[in-house]
Amino acid sequence: MRILMTGHLGYIGTAAVPLFLARGHDVIGCDTDLFGACTFTPAVGPAASIRNLGLDIRDLQPDHLVGFDAVVHLAGLSNHPLGSHDPALTDEINHRAAVRLAAVARQAGVPRFAFSSSCANYGAAGDDFIDESGAFAPLLPYGQSKVDAERGIAVLATKDFSPVMLRNATAYGLSPRIRFDLVVNNLTAWAFTMGDVLMKSDGSPWRPLVHVEDIARAFLAVCEAPREDIHLEAFNIGATEQNLRIIEIARIVAEVVPGTRIRFAPNAGPDRLCYRVNCDRFARRFPAYVPRWTVRAAVEELHEACQRFGLEVDEFEGVRYARLPHLKARITAGEVTPELRPVQAAAGLEPATA
Repeated sequence: MRILMTGHLGYIGTAAVPLFLARGHDVIGCDTDLFGACTFTPAVGPAASIRNLGLDIRDLQPDHLVGFDAVVHLAGLSNHPLGSHDPALTDEINHRAAVRLAAVARQAGVPRFAFSSSCANYGAAGDDFIDESGAFAPLLPYGQSKVDAERGIAVLATKDFSPVMLRNATAYGLSPRIRFDLVVNNLTAWAFTMGDVLMKSDGSPWRPLVHVEDIARAFLAVCEAPREDIHLEAFNIGATEQNLRIIEIARIVAEVVPGTRIRFAPNAGPDRLCYRVNCDRFARRFPAYVPRWTVRAAVEELHEACQRFGLEVDEFEGVRYARLPHLKARITAGEVTPELRPVQAAAGLEPATA
């Protein structure tokens, strides 16, 4: 298959590209590489070697998408702090640009559109398990943008255009373009750098969890599946048994990283964002898909990577790896516009391609 992957240079994309290439797919990327300096491993890997259209997703036209068999749409503002910084911009990029891209893909004759949504759609579901039929209750602009995008994309479905929504659980695990703002990764980073698993909540909220590589494998599965298995479907991506309270994650980290203790921040309290997600529907539809990672195995891998590549607190809590501080620093430096466009692209210059 010939696949356009937006956000291929991001946290999920750099894990996904090698898997798609290994299956023999022709992958073309589309990424303005806003987080090019966030590379944790020595190299980005195969994602840096494929052709990159280098365009902002807001600028893609039908001509750019002609001849593709599928669009894997990963690009967007990726977390709650970044999404809450400028809610209007979050809506523009995560919602309106995603719906527009789906419409452009349909116009170009692309038959399949795999959208990277989120279990944050469920927001405040509480202690009970929620499946794909559950009500949306997003608490913050990031979750609302994903809900609105799903709804806008769904109405574009036709007999020739098949959207599929992948509602990812909270991601974790090692990727070349690491994110340390994710709970498993963040707690492991604190343990490695300070010897403390720093809890910023009381530890009681539930989180559904999924390794970044298992997210990538789910996207691969829906791209290769028969149309009738994915047309206008929504799937929770993860494993039902990998719903953990944050305190349980902290205990795993403390067990893996030697000399670690659990410590609560002075203002640690309840977190309204609490939900448990049932992921059995995807498992039934795709029986060959079995998540390969557990939280413990990922913490072990992350700890080893921190030992190998090094990490300091001011890196994962500051401008090097934290997405919002990183973008703020680039805006201040004049490298990125407040609308999150690279300055050379905003000036009408041809973006570099890989």
